[in-house]
Amino acid sequence: MDTRLTPLWRAVVAVLTVAGILLAMNQVFFWNPGGFSLLRNSYLYFVLACFLPICFLAFPIAKAVRHRPVPLYDAALALIAAGTCVYFGLNGENIVNQGWDYVAPQTAVLLAYVLWILVLEALRRTAGLIVTVIALAFSLYPLAAGHMPLDFLRGISADLTGSARAHAMGVDSILGLPLQTAGLILIGFLLFGVALQHTGGATFFYDLAQAVFGRYRGGSAKVSVFSSAFMGMMSGSAVSNVLTTGPMTIPAMKKAGFPGRYAAGIEATASTGGTVTPPIMGSAAFLMVSFIGVPYSEIALAAAVPAVLYFLGIFVQVDAYSAKAGLRGEAGPGAGAVGGILARGWPYLAALVGLVVLLVVQQRESQAPYWIVGFLVVVLIVRLAAQGKARQIPESLYSFVVSAGRTIAEIIGIIAGVGLIVGGLSMTGVSLSLARELVAAVGENVVLILLAGAVTCFILGMGMTVSAVYVFLAIVMAPALTQLGVNPIAAHLFVIYWATVSYITPPVGLAAFAAANIAKTPPMATAWKATRLGAVKYLVPFAFVFNPALLGQGSGLDIALAIVTSVVGVIFLGCAFEGWMVGVGRALTVPAQILMGVLAAASLVAPSAVMSFAGLLGCAVVAFATRFWNAGDETVSAERERARMAAEAAADEGRSPAEA
Repeated sequence: MDTRLTPLWRAVVAVLTVAGILLAMNQVFFWNPGGFSLLRNSYLYFVLACFLPICFLAFPIAKAVRHRPVPLYDAALALIAAGTCVYFGLNGENIVNQGWDYVAPQTAVLLAYVLWILVLEALRRTAGLIVTVIALAFSLYPLAAGHMPLDFLRGISADLTGSARAHAMGVDSILGLPLQTAGLILIGFLLFGVALQHTGGATFFYDLAQAVFGRYRGGSAKVSVFSSAFMGMMSGSAVSNVLTTGPMTIPAMKKAGFPGRYAAGIEATASTGGTVTPPIMGSAAFLMVSFIGVPYSEIALAAAVPAVLYFLGIFVQVDAYSAKAGLRGEAGPGAGAVGGILARGWPYLAALVGLVVLLVVQQRESQAPYWIVGFLVVVLIVRLAAQGKARQIPESLYSFVVSAGRTIAEIIGIIAGVGLIVGGLSMTGVSLSLARELVAAVGENVVLILLAGAVTCFILGMGMTVSAVYVFLAIVMAPALTQLGVNPIAAHLFVIYWATVSYITPPVGLAAFAAANIAKTPPMATAWKATRLGAVKYLVPFAFVFNPALLGQGSGLDIALAIVTSVVGVIFLGCAFEGWMVGVGRALTVPAQILMGVLAAASLVAPSAVMSFAGLLGCAVVAFATRFWNAGDETVSAERERARMAAEAAADEGRSPAEA
């Protein structure tokens, strides 16, 4: 139970959340009661007035005090945040007409400093210290831009007061594209994700996966893969996915015979993939809407095939490992009862289908999630009433609103803070020159700039949120890629994919560490296991950059060929990583593993169908040869794997291999 938010502060959070959601709905549905309408800047200020205070109420100043009730200083910060944003919201027209971002009254200048500081503190509480230091550095960059030693870093200087005015009242910083996207699109989708979870969606998708896959070999791990994928569509947060589904899936996998590290690695890898899985994806995908200027439905459709390839890679490795280790499925309660589960959980599937229809057919991306949330709320009320639990309806709805407030406030706090990075670069004019200089530095070599971008995404991802990494590189690297002829959607999705890689990769694999904590395994060893399981994620971004047909960009024939060759390539790649040839039922020798892995990877990133087919033909030859020249059958492999698992379990428990 949340001991920080006492009944009083829960009520405050609920009121602010309802006000913020109604504001957002008024803006996207064009209600404008009594003819009253808001300028965009006023609307965004009022959104901040609703959700920025929640950052100070729900998120403590330090983890050590997270269980204590809201202290007086946090209540004061929340009040100041609300008052400051309301002041700017009421003066939205004056800010635009009188150019307050250049010349403003003294009160506005003072409150500009206040808002700047409050946004940084909200960012620290929601995203951590590292990203806050980076945002602070970029927000102060205009003070030194004119004196930078390197030409491509040199820009227009501004004094401290000018920077404060531009950050608080300009259109490119706190109120820039990230917050504009959040205010118009992201709030609704975050609300939808919370509604789906709160009404029982997580349990339904887990039960459905259990019924479909539980009785097959490695069934418990396959359940983890698919339930985590569905959870990712709801929350868009890798760590949140692990903490939600992990307590169910990891013990089940260990009970079925999977080693603790493997079980935790599967959960972390699958949960991370959920952040790039349509139709919801993570918050960074919604920011693409503003940066690229295309409907969100187009981005979601483009991301569908890469997401399928990612999860197919994990699924194949799980299946190959299960065969190699001699693991079998478990009937268990509910296995095979797909019909009954669908009958009980049809509203959740209907919600996803309805969302897709509204996005793709009706093209109502800003309104779609609110319609579906309304549907889910009605389903919740009817279900509770039918079960004779009508008295629980008010508390259930109240809890839903408070949870939604926390979730939306966290993202708004992060995105407002990330806006300072955009503001610092835009204010100085440096953002216009960085992409040009980057292209010149790599000699217009697409491969070099992709490798540099991947490394940069990974390094930044160790300390920044995916949204922060994306916004930064959407300004710097994505334009450079498009200048070199890369498809714009492919360029931006490349950044998002590689920004999420750090969630499972050492030395700071947050999702892997969270899963290791549940499985009681060494965090670093678990992260390495997750890295191998998620290997496809490292290759898929290169694949769709060199072959945009994987994103649905091209003719029908090109798209079909790209999908077929990629699916087969991922299957071979998964077998190579696990050292077991699915379908042949034999273990691959080490040389065969290496050769098949290289050929499969080459077939994935090959820019032409002929090269892809050549790579796949080579993989097929290796698979055929494995039937006759291999490292053992199921019995030999299972014995070897059991010995290795026992040694690994002993190491996790601090025993010697001999004791195992």
